[in-house]
Amino acid sequence: MTPPSKTEAAIIGVDIGGTKVAVGLVDPSGKIITQERRPMVATSGPEPALQAVTAAIASLAGESLAAPGGGIQGIGICAPGPLDPHAGVVINPPNLPCWRNFPLALRMAELYHVPVKVDNDANAAALAETRWGAARGYRYVFYATVGTGIGTGIVLDGRIYHGHTGAAGEGGHMTIDYRGPICGCGKHGCIEAFAAGPAITARARAKLTASPSRRSMILDLAGGNIAAATSEMVGKAYAAGDLLAGEILQETVELLTAWLSNIVDLLDPDVLVMGGGVAAMLSPFFDEIKNRLPDWCVNPRSSEIPLLMAHYGADAGIAGGAALCSETPG
Repeated sequence: MTPPSKTEAAIIGVDIGGTKVAVGLVDPSGKIITQERRPMVATSGPEPALQAVTAAIASLAGESLAAPGGGIQGIGICAPGPLDPHAGVVINPPNLPCWRNFPLALRMAELYHVPVKVDNDANAAALAETRWGAARGYRYVFYATVGTGIGTGIVLDGRIYHGHTGAAGEGGHMTIDYRGPICGCGKHGCIEAFAAGPAITARARAKLTASPSRRSMILDLAGGNIAAATSEMVGKAYAAGDLLAGEILQETVELLTAWLSNIVDLLDPDVLVMGGGVAAMLSPFFDEIKNRLPDWCVNPRSSEIPLLMAHYGADAGIAGGAALCSETPG
């Protein structure tokens, strides 16, 4: 592959998870030119983990691409938190036990001699949507990825809002019911504990158990085994017109509407963007959520705020990493 010219320097976006490293070459317009995925080595110490990242970058287009003079503007990395985005230090992510207070940005910059930025996936994806995606042209952006968990990011005037310590934007762990179930973070009643994929799965299984005589395609998709039902099956059943699946998703929509109303009253964004697998499943309800916000909001103009599906799907981490090193709009 021919490296990009100096005038069209691309960025390497890196998405690090507990089991995989995804890397992509992203052009200045936010287009992912090419990408690769490699296994992540998360349990064998800091250096093997770092080597897994560099091997993934090398597999993208050869060693020369990220070398000095190779035409790369920078390397942006999405890594699990907690982390310090200002220092580029990965602190103690549960699914990356290999890195504790690891200076990831510094080590990568020493290897590749280009600027390196590190942030969490939701912050980075929010920036990518603002730079190049669904939120392009908006000033005050709230982004949420709803899938296995709920992660959020806030972008104000083209910049991620990190707060005083770098930990701002944990909207998925806002409590909406202090008597609610314990979230994975340890708090009670977070929106993640009510509306993420595992919560939808749990609601589906509970309803199937409570009404064993009620026919539902969810149970058919699960092979007759309630314990095998998943949120993905709920989505498929709803698309086929299943009434129970519709009830489950409607409950999820009500919870998300209440949560987003708090976001709107707190931030007054000019756009709401949602990505992730559960968000895609709920996209037929977006207009309903938007139209119901005035019932929940103090803001009298809440219905004017668009609720949009994210542009970047499974590639949000790669695009987000690249966005961290993109030029800030003037």
